This record gives sequence, C-alpha cells and structure tokens, in this order.
Amino acid sequence: MSDRKIVLEIRGLIVEAMLAKASVTEIVKGVSLELREGQVLGLVGESGAGKSTIGLASMGYFKPGCSPVAGEISFCGSSLLEISEAERRSIRGVRAAYVAQSAAASFNPSKRLMDQVVEAAVSRGELQRVDAELRAVELFRSLQLPDPESFGRKYPHQVSGGQLQRAMTAMALMCDPELIVFDEPTTALDVTTQVEVLLAIKAAIEERGVAALYISHDLAVVAQIADEVAVLRYGEIVERGPVTQMLESPVHPYTKSLWAVREMHGGSHPSRGRLLDVSGIEASYGAFKVLQDIEFTIERGQTVALVGESGSGKSTLGRVISGLLSPESGTVHLGEEALPRKANDRSRDMLRRVQLIYQSADTALNPRQKVSKIVGRPLSFFHGMRGAKKRSRMVDLMNMVELDPSYLDRFPTQLSGGQKQRVAIARALAAEPELIICDEITSALDQVVQAGILKMLDELQERLGVSYLFITHDLEVVKAISDRVVVMSGGRIVEQGPKSEVIHAPSEEYTRRLLNAVPQMSPGWLDGLVSRQVPNASVTSREPVRLSR
Repeated sequence: MSDRKIVLEIRGLIVEAMLAKASVTEIVKGVSLELREGQVLGLVGESGAGKSTIGLASMGYFKPGCSPVAGEISFCGSSLLEISEAERRSIRGVRAAYVAQSAAASFNPSKRLMDQVVEAAVSRGELQRVDAELRAVELFRSLQLPDPESFGRKYPHQVSGGQLQRAMTAMALMCDPELIVFDEPTTALDVTTQVEVLLAIKAAIEERGVAALYISHDLAVVAQIADEVAVLRYGEIVERGPVTQMLESPVHPYTKSLWAVREMHGGSHPSRGRLLDVSGIEASYGAFKVLQDIEFTIERGQTVALVGESGSGKSTLGRVISGLLSPESGTVHLGEEALPRKANDRSRDMLRRVQLIYQSADTALNPRQKVSKIVGRPLSFFHGMRGAKKRSRMVDLMNMVELDPSYLDRFPTQLSGGQKQRVAIARALAAEPELIICDEITSALDQVVQAGILKMLDELQERLGVSYLFITHDLEVVKAISDRVVVMSGGRIVEQGPKSEVIHAPSEEYTRRLLNAVPQMSPGWLDGLVSRQVPNASVTSREPVRLSR
C-alpha cells in the first residue's frame, strides 16, 4: 500500500463554525490523515463529531458558516486551500465525487435519472451525451440495477431507496474519480437493501482502485468496506488502526462504546392489560394494496417492534393506526373504544391518546419555530395550558428527555440530530399519550446517540406506563427495546410473538433471512454473505463487476 500514490493528505486541519449570537467554535481540531490510491478509510463517530465536515473538506468545500483556520489539504499534490475556487470546482464531481446520505433529497424529483447521472460528465466536457449515456448504462448494470437500459428513463420517485442510492454511486463514478466520499450512504436503508448497496459499493471500489472515505456511525458496516478506521470524537481523531485491530482490541473507551446498541437488552415489561387491538386491516394507495389482513395487539406498558424490509407496509400501518390513512376494512380499538378511521373524525381526546414521532426530525420540526413553541403547542391544544403553568410543564418535559431547559429558546437548526429527536419525543409526551408510534426514529442517529434515546424511552416507559409501536428496520434496535416483535413482508404479517421467540428462534424462513442480513463485527462478513441466501436474490446472484475506463 505504501508504494501507491497519495491521493488525499490532510495535516493539522482546524475548522471553525459560526454559531448563534456570533459565537465561534472549533468543530474540527487538528485532524491529520492520509489516503492512498485503492485505500478505503472509514471515518466513524457520533453525530457532530466532524465526520461530514472532514469529508467535504477533502474536496475543498466548507458549508456556509464554516471555515478552515489552520492546516493543509492536499489532493493529488495540489493544495486545495491555496488554489482558486474555480479550480476547486473543476475537481469536484470529476476527480473527487461525493455520495450523500439521502439520495431521495439529493435527486431532483422533476428530472429523469439519466439526465442527472450524466449531467456533470457532459457539462464539464468529460464525455459527449451519447457516450455518457452508454457509460451510465454500463454502471447501472455493474451496480446490479434492474433493466439497466431503461432504468435511466425513470424518475427518482419511481425507484426504491436502495436503487436510488446505487444510482448516486453511478453518478459519482461517471468521470472515473480518484477520490469518492461516501457520507452515510446506507444509514436509512433496511438490512437487506443495505447489503445490496454495500456489495455494489465494495465491488465498484475494488474494480476501480479508487481511494475512498467511508463515513458512518456503524462500525460493523465500516468493517465490511474499509482497510483502516479512524474514530472521531468532538472533532478529534481519538484512535486509528486496521479494521481487525479496531474490532478485536480497541484501546480508547469511546471506541469501545461504538456498539452500545448491540449491548443493550431491553424489554421484559409486565403487561398491564390490552391497549391496542388491530383486526382485519386492509389498506391501499390507489389500486395498489399495501396492507392485507393485519391483526396484532399491544399491551399497556409494553413495546411492540414492527420490522421488515423497505416497502413492507410498516409506516403505512402506523399511518392507519394514527388516522392519517383510512383503511378499506378492519378495525382499530384503543382500550374498549373503536377509533374512527380518519383522524379528522376522532375526538380531541382520541387524538391525544395516540401520538406519532416521525423518522426525520429535520422535516418534522418547523425550523422557524423555537423549541418552546413546538413543545408548547400540544400543551395548549390538549390541556389548555397557558402562561407560567405551561412554561413549567415545558421545563419538566425537557428534563424528561434529558435536554437542558435553555434549549427551549433555541431553533431546531441550532440542535444536533439527537437533540432534535429528543424535542420530537418531548412534543409527543406533552400530549400525555397512552401509545406512541415511533417511526424509524433512530435510523439516522449514530450508535451512541441511539443508545441514549433508547435508554431514555425505556425509562419513560417504566415511569409513565406508555406503550410504543416501534417501527424499525434495525434488528439491533429490536433486540434492545422490544417485548414483542411483528415481522412484515409484502403488506402481510409473516410472524409475530415474544422477542425471545422471534429473534432467537424464528419459525419463518423470511425472518431468518432478515436476521442473517444484519452486519456483524467481522471484516469478512459481507464477502461471506454473497454465498448465503438473503431476501433479495440480487445479493446472491451478483456477477463480477467489469468497468472499462
């Protein structure tokens, strides 16, 4: 490896960010790293550690409000901090490419995929349009996208999340870059889709010999891709080494905490009587049936984990229970009371008793409203609170979710991802509900923050007796928090029962396949998975990737 060309070299990089009230803080503190041709370096750390800032800095880009104040960034021998902005732009998208966390947010919904995938290559004069489209089809095929010849004619909303993430990888590879930055590319994907994308990314990196930074909060995922791992905390690299060493004998206490969720063993809450009874639910989007004959129950004070692949109907079922989608048939009983199908037909008290927390706190919280208004609205709406009594209750709620009450005077943009999600939980708790539907609320959070949120939810359940329907694709989260598990596939429930039975002794082949697709703390796990059977056949029938320069 030492005889290969150095692609990226960062020395003593310090980056400052402008915060509220003109205060300045260092978010990257003297980071140094080196990346050679064909090498993959994993950057691991919690939310706010500086991972994405370093990834963007490696291409000479800094978000508004952020600026480098010391250090050097060398890309293939050129100092990115000394060349002009025009020269830096000529590198981005051609010699250095970026794959973002959310493909859905990164693609223009009004343009076909082909137009977006070839745009940089054509506009920069790297390829003629005809040659660029041929190259794109070749990449679609190598990345195992369905019907590669016609795939580019689709719009972003017409393909799955995993397919869209691979389309973004194709876009990054269009100009044969020397460096690719992968910024949490599989975070929001279910376990089987994640496997597909990881296999595609790993094959593309190996075939091209490209240098890559792979940013993630999941050490098990990074272990399948990277040669070395650098662990970041509070803007500093606290430990770095080969993958095997970092997994088997980490030195720093923080590194040892990175699989905190995997070490949690929650659940085992006693039943306090039946709370929710879902019976015979059928629901459709237009002519497409998404839920068929759904039946399950939730006990008071317990957590039911609803798991399955993307598109299995998990979130749709949550929408039906909350009244946001009317089912065609079936009933939902809360206690002894039948809930009307539409939220608009439910009484204020019915609405209060069932609350929904969304996956993305970024889109669920109004960025123009202070936390006090966000948390205070349900206090006014459901309980008629005003003035000092309302403020006092808001302080109590902030303490419940382990946030300093001073955060009430902040806007969501001034909070980290984990803090935003705690605000969303506080808003739900303000209604004093009996059931909270948690829809993938930890999927975009790092392991340490996830563990904190899950422990907090467990403690709140013990104290308040609230029940949770926890929708997730993360089976480690299921193990950490659930009492019972409901497994969905294709709009149907394929298995349900106590966690001890479903997770440790599943009766259905589909459930076993899901469990087998959970990344393990072993560098060779992904390679070995190719020969195993997982729910999506494309993983087991992957052909060798062959790309021509």
